[in-house]
Amino acid sequence: MVIVLDSSVLIAIERRELTLEGLGQQFFGMDFAISALTAAELLHGVDRAVGKGHRDRRESLVESMIALYPIVPYDLSAARIHGRLWAELAESGIAIASHDLLIAASALSVDGAVVTRDHRSFPRIPGLTSYVL
Repeated sequence: MVIVLDSSVLIAIERRELTLEGLGQQFFGMDFAISALTAAELLHGVDRAVGKGHRDRRESLVESMIALYPIVPYDLSAARIHGRLWAELAESGIAIASHDLLIAASALSVDGAVVTRDHRSFPRIPGLTSYVL
C-alpha cells in the first residue's frame, strides 16, 4: 500500500515534532509518496517563508522530500474519484477543504492511504484509509 503523506505530517517533521525514522518504523514495509497538491502546499510555504535563513532551510527540506518520495499526480483517474467524492459529501452535507479532498482523491487513485495530523477532514472521506498521528 502507498502511504501518501499529508502536508501536516511534513510540516511536523520540519518543526521536529515527528521524524522520518519514526514514520518509517510505524509504517514499516509501506511505500511513502506525496501528492502533487501536497507538493504545491509545501512549495507555497517555501515562498511565504520570512527571512532568507528560514526560507533556505524550508526550501532544502521541501526539495529533499520531493526528491525522496514519488509524486502522486492529480490526473483523470483522481479527477473521477474527486468528482464522485465531492458529490457524495455534498449530498451528505459534509464539507471538506478542497485541497484535502484533492489529496484524498489522488491517494485513492493509487489505492493508497493518507497519513495526516488533521483529525477533521480525512477521516470523514468515504473509502479512504487515513492514519491520524
